[in-house]
Amino acid sequence: MIHLCLVGIGTGNPDHVTRQGVKALNAADVILVPHKGEGKADLAELRLQLCQELVTNPATKVVGFDMPVRDADDPDYAAGVHRWHDAIADVWHSKIQQHLPQGGTLALLVWGDPSLYDSTLRIAERLKLRLAVTVSVIPGITALQALTAAHAIALNDINAPVTITTGRQLRDHGWPESTDTVAVMLDGHCAFQHLAPEGITIWWGAYLGMPQQICITGPLAEVSERIQTERQATRAAHGWVMDIYLMRRSGPD
Repeated sequence: MIHLCLVGIGTGNPDHVTRQGVKALNAADVILVPHKGEGKADLAELRLQLCQELVTNPATKVVGFDMPVRDADDPDYAAGVHRWHDAIADVWHSKIQQHLPQGGTLALLVWGDPSLYDSTLRIAERLKLRLAVTVSVIPGITALQALTAAHAIALNDINAPVTITTGRQLRDHGWPESTDTVAVMLDGHCAFQHLAPEGITIWWGAYLGMPQQICITGPLAEVSERIQTERQATRAAHGWVMDIYLMRRSGPD
């Protein structure tokens, strides 16, 4: 039997990992750490540094693996994502066969929280089709929590709803109906630039909780270009960028 434990690690800052998460990491036989290529080596390094600081159990083994790459040019986005998840499940299965042939506990470090716009749980379901697997989740600080904390703002207006969506949805369908507050994740192309900016305030953040944290806020019409420029520059400098933003429309006078 394999027990798969998914540990939310927030932004990778060791201070963001809960005591429950630390206990789970130290109870694991193996911790899998993905490598996403030279351009994103910092991401694996952050996970390794976190393990070095928090894992004190000498019996816990940290194992790296090469993360399969999704074909970004696949015209069928949904099918492409499914194929990508299948490939990741294949790698997990291979590492389990290699390092836990008699069973045991496998831990994975998940950015943010495994429940919010993360596919680790979906990939775990694929693994269950091949092995006897139980799954547990240790929640972590979400990117949305890190964003609102960095800007010291409330997520919602009084008695008002909030919509959490993706850059792709915002670009293709515009502002969601029946809400004046929108949180946008997984936006690699600054979809906010396609909105009419009048009356919209944006709170944007990248590398939240890290030493290189960047926060920009203001009327969308005034800060849109600055955010796009800053995002492009930091992505070029680090090889990757994790960012999120919240937008709010002003209601009628």
